Amino acid sequence: MTDITDHGQTTINALAQSHGLSTQAVEQMARAVAQGGGTMAQFNIPELGGSGQWMAGGMTMVGDMFNNGLKYQVETLCNDLTNAMSVAPFFAVPQTIAGSAWWPADLGQPASVGGQNQVRYAYFPQARRIAFDPGTGAPIVLLDTLDHQIGGWGQQQSGPGDPYAGISFSSQYGQFALSSLPKAGDTPTAGPDVGTPVAQPSAPQPTQYVEPAVEAPSGAPNTAGDDPFALLEKLGSLRDAGVLTDEEFNQKKAEILARI
Repeated sequence: MTDITDHGQTTINALAQSHGLSTQAVEQMARAVAQGGGTMAQFNIPELGGSGQWMAGGMTMVGDMFNNGLKYQVETLCNDLTNAMSVAPFFAVPQTIAGSAWWPADLGQPASVGGQNQVRYAYFPQARRIAFDPGTGAPIVLLDTLDHQIGGWGQQQSGPGDPYAGISFSSQYGQFALSSLPKAGDTPTAGPDVGTPVAQPSAPQPTQYVEPAVEAPSGAPNTAGDDPFALLEKLGSLRDAGVLTDEEFNQKKAEILARI
């Protein structure tokens, strides 16, 4: 069962014939244009040079950047799709056409939206949620962003077990696959792969510097208070000043000389 409307299928068949492309290539581009709100498209279509981007009234980028004929073909196809989508929807599932929202209304306005081919996503930092639409008619998936502060998005080739088409994001903890996030309401698995911050080592505390005691070398004179020669000189001054008698001077002198 397909989610393409009769109007969408008829238009895709007609554009495939007029542009010389397969219906699969035109359908992929139609989904990319729908996910870009009819004003832009990010795509990866081999028949159109691989990865590229189109913006209405802006720059068109294709894999073969110097192939002006390919750029013109992408621009014309996207404009034709946008005009046809303004007449009637191409897909049975809600699409982001002319700014209409496809995510749950209680999430508010997203900080960023994106998608490629049939998938799309929207990020709601206040609600800590990512809404993901697989583009197959399956229900919208809500993911818990935990404590990630998402600042960028990417996409790489996904394996058969990845339900999120290889979409990744970057946060303050690094680069992560969208599949690393738990669904809203699920208990997250502990570990850095779901945003648990890695503990940072504490800064080393400064060591107080204590100046080592310097031991006087053997045979060096003592401080002035223990220097026998200084004491003898002081005794002589006291005797000359009449403070000490000759007898007291000689007694102290003998005691000092006995210590030498």
